[in-house]
Amino acid sequence: MGVEIERKFLVDKSKWEKLDTPEGTEIQQGYLNKKPENTVRVRTKGSKGFITVKGIEVKGSRPEFEYEIPLDDAVEMINLFCDKVLRKTRYEIQYGEHVWEVDLFHSPNNGLLLAEIELSTPNELFELPEWLLDEVTGKAQYYNANML
Repeated sequence: MGVEIERKFLVDKSKWEKLDTPEGTEIQQGYLNKKPENTVRVRTKGSKGFITVKGIEVKGSRPEFEYEIPLDDAVEMINLFCDKVLRKTRYEIQYGEHVWEVDLFHSPNNGLLLAEIELSTPNELFELPEWLLDEVTGKAQYYNANML
């Protein structure tokens, strides 16, 4: 079984804008199912398509299964089955021993900046970049599925 262990933080926009960031990747995603106990997401990320099934989060960890699918299929599923679509640009930033994924949201929540770090264990230590603000791990309003 796949398991996702992640922590989420708000990003200080003024500090973020001063960073020399790599080119971002455009993401659009919609949800086929958004029940609290499980979600099914379809996503395009650059030139790839994915379908992801996630279970309920408990203390920053949840079951996750993600599979690459043909891009055309992902686009068609989003167009046919998703009444709302989330759009964002993702930046991958190496900091210390980890890669941080920083998402700049375009729709909805235009301008929102969220950073995530995926960990191997719930107690894994990691360095906090100076451009982070408050931790929002486990706060339902920051789940992508709840933003739509």
